Amino acid sequence: MAVDPQAKLRDFKPKHGFLVAIDSDGCAFDTMEIKHKECFIPNIIKYWGLQAVSKYAREVAEFVNLYSKWRGINRFPALLMTFDLLAERPEVQKRGVKIPQVPSLREWSSKETKLGNPALQEAVNRTNDRVLAQALAWSKSVNASIEDIVHGVPPYPYVRESLGKLAKFADIVIVSATPYAALKREWEEHDLAKLVSVIAGQEMGTKKQHIQLANEGRYRNDHILMIGDAPGDMEAARANRALFFPVNPGSEEKSWELFYNEACDRFLSGAYAGEYEANLIAEFEKVLPETLPWKR
Repeated sequence: MAVDPQAKLRDFKPKHGFLVAIDSDGCAFDTMEIKHKECFIPNIIKYWGLQAVSKYAREVAEFVNLYSKWRGINRFPALLMTFDLLAERPEVQKRGVKIPQVPSLREWSSKETKLGNPALQEAVNRTNDRVLAQALAWSKSVNASIEDIVHGVPPYPYVRESLGKLAKFADIVIVSATPYAALKREWEEHDLAKLVSVIAGQEMGTKKQHIQLANEGRYRNDHILMIGDAPGDMEAARANRALFFPVNPGSEEKSWELFYNEACDRFLSGAYAGEYEANLIAEFEKVLPETLPWKR
């Protein structure tokens, strides 16, 4: 019988009356830049034949994954968005470079709820589809690059202190679109895994599903907080009627210092919701653009 990857979330036993869900890459750890610029993007160019437009592929992929409102989305939808935006660029069209047409990957990404390598491997085994197999090879190579390159990157200042403060009063769950193995490695490397109840990666579903499964009526809505650095994190919180604390890209240290010194106590004392949260979110929404920089 297949093991349910979501069982850890469904079955964990609360120890406290508060639940705090925290994103990992770019939120707790300063790993977004190195992962995308050194691991994801070189493999996109290599595996999808984009050498002739590598400059534009890099610019588009960095915008999608790091510098736009889509920051932090799952790797497969991000790859598809990169292809779509790249195909629209006049510079690419003038060079006559064909951007990959990947209908089977689009269909799989639109229907699959656990967008990770295990589910993709199952699809490849079932269909023997060439494009899905290529996507799997790319994704595995990304993971290998991350394991090889990304280490020794500590959490942002005040993350460790904030976790120590929270752990006395709240159950902490890591929710991420990153594969579980990479999350486990990073959180254990810095001796932080002991402070969290569950580490949930892409194999366990979306961040929205992670929070939903961790909650399942166990906590009051105003006792659930999502900490994240991307609009998708806020959407996951809102979908679960949870509160949201933004870690602003580019000002991560300042955000975590604010959380440790002020926002954490407000959340635990019931003084976070309302005007205080709204002001933080208003600032957050100014940080990440939707407008394509090459069209400005």
